[in-house]
Amino acid sequence: EGLIEFYDSFRDMFEFFCKNTTIHGTIRLVCSDSNRMKTAFWTLLLLASFGMLYWQFALMFSQYWAYPVVLTMSMHSEPKMFPAITICNLDPYRFELVSEHLVQLDRMAEESITFLYGINTSASLFHMNDRNIRVKGLSSVGNLSRSSFKLSQNFSLLRMSDLRSGKKHSSVGFRLCNATGGNCFYKTYSSGMDAILEWYRFHYMNIMSQLPVIINISDHEEQIEDMVYSCQYDGEPCRPSDYVHFHHPVFGSCYTFNSKGTDSFWTATKPGIPYGLSLILRAEQKDHIPLLSTVAGVKVMIHNHNQTPFLEHEGFDIRPGIATTIGIQQDEVNRLGGNYGKCTTNGDDVNVKLLYNNSYTLQACLHSCFQHIMVRKCGCGYYYYPLPPGAEYCDYNKQPAWGHCFYQLYNRLRNHHLNCFDQCPKPCRESLYKVSAGTAKWPSAKSQDWVRQALRHQNGYNSTSNRLDIAKVTIFYQQLNYQSVNESPLLSENLLLSSMGSQWSLWFGSSVLSVVEMFELLIDTLVLSLLFCYQRLRSKKKLR
Repeated sequence: EGLIEFYDSFRDMFEFFCKNTTIHGTIRLVCSDSNRMKTAFWTLLLLASFGMLYWQFALMFSQYWAYPVVLTMSMHSEPKMFPAITICNLDPYRFELVSEHLVQLDRMAEESITFLYGINTSASLFHMNDRNIRVKGLSSVGNLSRSSFKLSQNFSLLRMSDLRSGKKHSSVGFRLCNATGGNCFYKTYSSGMDAILEWYRFHYMNIMSQLPVIINISDHEEQIEDMVYSCQYDGEPCRPSDYVHFHHPVFGSCYTFNSKGTDSFWTATKPGIPYGLSLILRAEQKDHIPLLSTVAGVKVMIHNHNQTPFLEHEGFDIRPGIATTIGIQQDEVNRLGGNYGKCTTNGDDVNVKLLYNNSYTLQACLHSCFQHIMVRKCGCGYYYYPLPPGAEYCDYNKQPAWGHCFYQLYNRLRNHHLNCFDQCPKPCRESLYKVSAGTAKWPSAKSQDWVRQALRHQNGYNSTSNRLDIAKVTIFYQQLNYQSVNESPLLSENLLLSSMGSQWSLWFGSSVLSVVEMFELLIDTLVLSLLFCYQRLRSKKKLR
């Protein structure tokens, strides 16, 4: 009884609360009790204020639990590492191990083009280069061209016509069926050129799947000097440790400069063209496999360190006979993750097992996810992606319906009907590079003779063609300052409490202590109710 203040009735307790609380307007409920109209008016007004207050609270909490973010931009200026640069010669090799099958495929392509368009391309398009690439260390493998593999004749190119809006439209494609020969569809293109390229690549993947997975395709006779005639960074010549080599099945021989980003040699201390990476490249097309790509030149991609370059999705082409200057500007994006958005720090928390040995990227995750689904659904792997352990690349001699399975899965991936986009979040932190390019004819008409002579004496350059077959590219930082885009919560816990306090003050002109007073009123009401119940039960026992 000394700790709890007792009241004779609920009315006494309510009058005491209204007269002594710090909540504005409550005293008007008891000071004007002789005027019932005013009492009713203030009662309705207080109830309306309570309703508006908790309606605002509901809006705040619904916004808070939606976890919105706000983007803040900041500029930083400091020396930083030059990005990784990947270049490819757009000229894949004609490997000796599968050379006979590639010759047969070229003949099939020649017959298909003749059938579709009535032109003979044997003299201009399919002139064969006598030099095939022999991969080292394969003497024990034997000649795969004499193996049991045979090019399938079941995927011939056809021209189809249909009527749309009263007009006749033609398309070119090839037919694909499942393992039982049913559920067939045509992989068609409105452009005959795109159809021929896709048809050629489809057969090419089946041929290349004959190469043993254990071999290193990039281990071949060609050296970097055959593609890069000159390399300088910040005025200093490049070193053999500055690049790594790999072979892309479509884009040919590729070199990545500054792939790890750990060498202080590649630290950018000044912006501008003289302090960037300058390359003189051979852009000659030896026509090893002409139908894999119709582009002549060099493929260039600027990307982060320890990142797999996906050249089929990014990058740009450098024209032969052109000097290209590429200015880059770096943007850094930092995402919150957690409840504020789906992202991953390093990919360890992603359910997809990456098939690439480099750092996590969205494209690496999507390709790995698709390859796992491909192996599970089709029984074999897509040739352009790495294989999971124990899997093999698709070959229509072993899996006749893999093309039907692949194209259906790929269409589902493009239409976001596979769960790969749900399983592969964006990185929480990534660097993006904006590029701006300028071009000029190089070498000029008056300087091309001495430039070619200098390259011939220094690099063994030899050109028997009248066409331009060299290119120059310079990549540099336009500015060393970079823009950082950071996500931050739009409504944090502190801001939520502050907004609730503002609303409480707006509708009742009170503070946190007023909330304590309301809790005290509730406790007193509960205690008084229990006491009254106890008193009533005790009185009933006495009557009995």
